[in-house]
Amino acid sequence: MEDHLQLEPLQSVNPYTMQLLATYPQHGSDEVAQILAKSNERFTLWSALPMANRRELSMNLAKQLENQKQQLATLITSEMGKPISESLAEIEKCAWLCRHYSLPDSALLPTEQIDTEAKSVELIYEPLGVLFAIMPWNFPFWQVLRFSIPTLVAGNTVVLKHAPNVNGCAKAIEDLFLNAGFPQNVFSVLRISAKRSEEVIRNPIIKGVTLTGSENAGRAVAAMSGKYLKKVVLELGGSDAFILFEDADFMNSCTTGLNSRMLNSGQVCIAAKRFIVHESLYEQFIEFQIQALQQLHAGDPMNPETKLGPLARPDLVDNLENQVSKSVEMGAKIKCGGGRHPEQPNIFLPTLLTNVGKGMPVYDDETFGPVMVVIPFSNEEQAIAMANDSRFGLGCSIWTADIQRAKRLAPLIETGAVFVNSLVKSDPRIPFGGIKNSGFGKELAHAGIKEFMNLKTMWINE
Repeated sequence: MEDHLQLEPLQSVNPYTMQLLATYPQHGSDEVAQILAKSNERFTLWSALPMANRRELSMNLAKQLENQKQQLATLITSEMGKPISESLAEIEKCAWLCRHYSLPDSALLPTEQIDTEAKSVELIYEPLGVLFAIMPWNFPFWQVLRFSIPTLVAGNTVVLKHAPNVNGCAKAIEDLFLNAGFPQNVFSVLRISAKRSEEVIRNPIIKGVTLTGSENAGRAVAAMSGKYLKKVVLELGGSDAFILFEDADFMNSCTTGLNSRMLNSGQVCIAAKRFIVHESLYEQFIEFQIQALQQLHAGDPMNPETKLGPLARPDLVDNLENQVSKSVEMGAKIKCGGGRHPEQPNIFLPTLLTNVGKGMPVYDDETFGPVMVVIPFSNEEQAIAMANDSRFGLGCSIWTADIQRAKRLAPLIETGAVFVNSLVKSDPRIPFGGIKNSGFGKELAHAGIKEFMNLKTMWINE
């Protein structure tokens, strides 16, 4: 067991100013065990509450988020650098999520009946217990609540290991739950390093694990969860294709594609990353994007006019720079950007690359930053082949005026979602999750609330 005093503290650093915001001591192993035990004790009482009571608390949380919107958005921007306008939008989206899960019980977990020779057969959903959530920094409130709210309303309890650079957000979320009236230990924060995750997963109290993060983190958590026979849901990286056909609304597709790629300074798993453009629009698309990228206001993320802030950590800038430079060495062409901001090294300039092909990091791997790759195609078969030429399968968007063509092609694309004439997004009303190396399992909607429930069959004879 690791001694509390020997554990390296977790630090929150403003990525724009590089100012140390706060230091958080890690929980020692005894403290972790106590937090898990208290969460397990609370589960017995929490799961026995009528769902209507839990739904009411979700509505209370929505009000707390709205009342503290400016304060919470400022915290997000301080800790991970996203433009303040986007942080405000994140809090607003979290409030919407909480309101959505205050719907009547029958809309969230309807009782299902099956017709058999028995007098009756009912399918009953029952919560599993204490769940362990490992969450990332890029949407420090949304990612946590996206998982937690459905599963808490369903009757489970949650312990969170947040990304080490956003532990201020983790504490704020824990306080929000308490202020909204959630009982203590329904939602709890574990301040531990990633390497101590197995310490939590192996504990018999933990009944399920969810991770949003990188491929490597997904492999590690999946292996640990398998070792201890724990249910696991993984939401990993993406390299979403954006397929632009010749008959699409050009201006709408261009502006939406730009927003999709540059949102959160490009640090979005479901951002459009590989722009597969019909050859008749290829040059025109590139010209539009270069002009738009060069006009993006990059700088202080607290400035409401800023559209591009710093990446969340210096090592993320290093990694993106290496991906671009290696791809250029292999033949990719930089049309704009391509490196760090001359005065702010944690800001990566908006970048557009052409002449990109298989084997290059910007084609094969996920680029987590403001890098746009544009590839031409000449026919439908080529476009679909390019879209599927990825180890990821999170989302894809198709842009065309021919909706019948979109409906015909969408089933051919190997992803968890296909959006037609819209950017790929997460929405409380629809299931969210990928395939291939983008993970497995679903969050949100009716599918997400059922992931960590026991589907029990009740067969009754005369």
